[in-house]
Amino acid sequence: MQIYKQKLKFNSNGENDIINITELIELEVSKSKINDGIINLFVIGSTAAITTIEYESGCITDFRNMLERIAPKDLEYKHELRWHDDNGHSHLRASLLGPNLTIPIENTQLILGTWQQIIFVELDTQSRNRILDLTIIGK
Repeated sequence: MQIYKQKLKFNSNGENDIINITELIELEVSKSKINDGIINLFVIGSTAAITTIEYESGCITDFRNMLERIAPKDLEYKHELRWHDDNGHSHLRASLLGPNLTIPIENTQLILGTWQQIIFVELDTQSRNRILDLTIIGK
């Protein structure tokens, strides 16, 4: 059993920035030299998330619209009243999407559907420096 760990650092452009990180993750799987196993991705921070989607403009727009319907930006949030900030909805959206994702690896390839890509979702109201913790376990 082998373990490969890496911290990936990148910048986001603020709220609703959706970044396709599939190729970046595939590169790390290649570097790991692990043929079969799993990869776990974990976003460090409470206002960002990671998931999969078909990364195309229509689906991205629908995704952003869905987030607005589920946790609208213009509601009153107790978090904002307490801390006098503007990201109560960001925390809720991030908690719904989740900070982590696990994907199987087989023959050095991520097991993803034909139209399935890995995306990082920035939910905070301003740009951020982000860290994605990556762990691959396998043989």
